[in-house]
Amino acid sequence: MQLTRQCEYALRTMLELASHPFGEIISSKTISERQDIPEDFLKKTIHLLAVNGLVNTVRGTQGGVRLAKNAAEIKVSDVVEAIEGPVAINPCLASGYVCPNRSKCRISPVLARAQQAFMAELSKNSLADLV
Repeated sequence: MQLTRQCEYALRTMLELASHPFGEIISSKTISERQDIPEDFLKKTIHLLAVNGLVNTVRGTQGGVRLAKNAAEIKVSDVVEAIEGPVAINPCLASGYVCPNRSKCRISPVLARAQQAFMAELSKNSLADLV
């Protein structure tokens, strides 16, 4: 399993925002330059972060983006799930998936524990912890 480039960009964007005082608006151009993220791709990433309630966008000449919550309230797992969607390291672990082999599968419990450990690790740190 590998996180996408967009997820990496989202994490870098969120850390850039978290490194500024809460509520400060940063232009996408500034984020793009500081984090070496293509601006068009950054706009799509910011849109996903906004839809998921992690950032607020402000239009206009003084516009840009800012954290929607304090950096201490945003976990790394929140950012990953905003971009990647609910994490399922195997289709059988996706919500709502009905596996015909569930009753006799020996690997599913192992994968479930791995997924829980992965998400627990991502949930340990907030953006504030990393800045």
